[in-house]
Amino acid sequence: MQPTNRSSRILLPVKLWFVYLSLFAALGLEYIPTGRTPGLPDWVALVLAFWCVREPLRIGMGVGFVFGLLVDVGLGAAMGQHALAYVVLAYLANTLARRVLWFPSWQQALHVLPLLLLAQLLMMAVRLLAGGEFPGWSYFLSSFSSALLWAPLSFLLLLPQYQPVERDDNRPI
Repeated sequence: MQPTNRSSRILLPVKLWFVYLSLFAALGLEYIPTGRTPGLPDWVALVLAFWCVREPLRIGMGVGFVFGLLVDVGLGAAMGQHALAYVVLAYLANTLARRVLWFPSWQQALHVLPLLLLAQLLMMAVRLLAGGEFPGWSYFLSSFSSALLWAPLSFLLLLPQYQPVERDDNRPI
């Protein structure tokens, strides 16, 4: 039998307030003015995809739409650009949720990468249809940096669920 690095600990149910807190924290990171720096992750898309995969019955297209509009307003983007991309991202992440959770986190990142690329492609298509200019191929580096952050983000966002409800020194979990 091969040793695995998977934890045998039982996860507690996620608190809905924590999900929204993490989404608003991602929104705050998205609002940081960075100019046109290539390769910066789309924080809201990454956290939204994570929660759509982990909690497909609680987080979905409606949350994606609302946070997409908030990103559009905050960044001054074409209205609906991020909202459309995040709705499609949430739908596809919810659809693939049961499959993705079977894999270790680095393989989950490989499953989520095409979803993030598709979301960026939709945002770019809306921008081009609205008369914007092509941002260059470095625009798509954001999806790759987001996929690289999937594993550390998963660990960070699941950390509060690992805590036991009551502390018992005789129980290993």
